Amino acid sequence: MPAKRVTLADVAKRAGLSSAAASMILNGRPDTRLSKEAHERVHAAAAELGYRPNLAARGLRTDKTQTIGFVSDLVATTRFASGLITGALGAAEKASHVLLVTETGGDARRETDAIAALVDRQVDGIVFATMRARDLFIPDLPETTRVVLLNATNTRYPLSVLPDEEAGGRAAVDLLVAAGHRDGIVLLGQNDDVERELFRSSTISRRAAGIRAAMRAHGLEFASEESIWLWEPRNGYDATRALFERDPGVRALVCMNDRLAFGAYQALGDLGLRVPDDVSIVSFDNDELASYLRPGLTTIGLPHEEMGARAIELLLADGATPEGETLVDMPIVERASVAPPRA
Repeated sequence: MPAKRVTLADVAKRAGLSSAAASMILNGRPDTRLSKEAHERVHAAAAELGYRPNLAARGLRTDKTQTIGFVSDLVATTRFASGLITGALGAAEKASHVLLVTETGGDARRETDAIAALVDRQVDGIVFATMRARDLFIPDLPETTRVVLLNATNTRYPLSVLPDEEAGGRAAVDLLVAAGHRDGIVLLGQNDDVERELFRSSTISRRAAGIRAAMRAHGLEFASEESIWLWEPRNGYDATRALFERDPGVRALVCMNDRLAFGAYQALGDLGLRVPDDVSIVSFDNDELASYLRPGLTTIGLPHEEMGARAIELLLADGATPEGETLVDMPIVERASVAPPRA
């Protein structure tokens, strides 16, 4: 038979105070006008009896349950974006909230079930997170449910936290220019003319826009723009081999992500070229593999932990929060893949 739950009345009785007085002390009310000794007795009684607040009952009184729903596609089960959850967990704990994490694998049915489960538990709000930034469909929710999009966008729910991709794109080009590169620069992974009718996501569009804006600002043009739809190492390898067979004068690559850059490294090695002595490379995301490459890959990182924390802060913010995007700076992670161009 399960043990009887310790109640607030039990704690008050053990401490020799009224339930109202014990409640004020345990809830941290600053104006209890009760003695220090009374506070100590209540906390000691709660510890001795193993008292845990009844959050469901508190939720009925305050309309808050101190719980937050976190719905992700593949965030929890991948190393790449797990920082989103790490940051969210830290911020939730700091705010004395519990984070209820559900993973859908991108399956619409599982997502609907997860949302229903969270709404049934009367969470104080829901964060919707995606492993890779994209526009996200969200089914109907109760009007009272507060929603923040993390690494995603949705027109119906405009409160979102995103990396500042445009500034990140500019930073990548600035790194090459600062090293002295002005000619023979190639964009690996994207070509506006080829992909004019295609759409990846608004965040990737901003990354490309920042890259091109920086090139214009420095009075430069790409020697070539290589369209690659799937940004995976094999495709980066194939595109780099084909590129250097056409134009051995390439001196720098701006890769749209680290996985393409990984493939480029392998292709250059097979061609007898060295990074950065012969070819400089700058990339994006700061994927784990970027630090394992030799020489280390210079990349513009995704601030996942900071983004996760910021999403929770917005969700729990008191009063009206301005709708719209919160952009988080992308850190520049300088390693050893950029050097002045060889003569």
